[in-house]
Amino acid sequence: MNETIALSRGERWLRALAGTPAGNAPVRYADAALGAEPARFIAVVPDPENRFPRARDNVIGLEQGWRLAQAVRETLNTDATAAAKRPIVAIVDVKSQAYGYREEMLGIHLACAAAVDAYASARLAGHPIVALIVGPAMSGAFLAHGYQADRILALDAPGTMVHAMGKEAAARVTRRCVEALDELGETITPMSYSLKGGFAKLGLLDQLIEGVDADAPTDTQIATVRAALEAAVAAARNGSRELSRRLDSETARTTRAASIEVRRRLASQWDAD
Repeated sequence: MNETIALSRGERWLRALAGTPAGNAPVRYADAALGAEPARFIAVVPDPENRFPRARDNVIGLEQGWRLAQAVRETLNTDATAAAKRPIVAIVDVKSQAYGYREEMLGIHLACAAAVDAYASARLAGHPIVALIVGPAMSGAFLAHGYQADRILALDAPGTMVHAMGKEAAARVTRRCVEALDELGETITPMSYSLKGGFAKLGLLDQLIEGVDADAPTDTQIATVRAALEAAVAAARNGSRELSRRLDSETARTTRAASIEVRRRLASQWDAD
């Protein structure tokens, strides 16, 4: 089978940006240059032989969560005494978290939390964390792999989306047809499945990269994405390590005004005598 067809979108971009990866499925990583400095690139890929049937696609399950934490903490520990911490690029192509009875009993919440904690610890230690969304970034899977980033970038391409659940599942939960759900997304921003119409308007997306074929990028398009990653790393190094900046953008002040006010009031009451 042609390797280009066999590879998932996440692994295809991992190879395009960083060369042949190390690690085994379901989490692969590679250390490669990003501009003038080394960086670690990490992706979750399908694992057809995974012992947990629900975790055989590009999803976050028990093994994925722990291996993500391992790949990030390995970088964190190696650079513990380094003056300049390596950037970490989370290549995001994750459909969902792999929930099932066995996964719940064995602590999938702990595995996902371990990945979140590793990314947050690396960011607070000075590692610039950049998430590059090249496919779906869904639900708890995105929370575990990508959402803790200093900067979030996404390809403006079919198949890239950020949401709490898949469109068909959301339609069932809300008792609407998919077409009605799309119409709802045009007036209620968090319900939108469009990156431009939804996630970007919430002030969470730092850059939407246009003009790139997500499935078969040219060398020029790969260079465009690489340049965007380098710029995001530079911005992260010069900015705050906290994520509160996501509420400071003009779009966030408009679409998340109520959330910002709730936070202000909670802080005021918390600090009151």
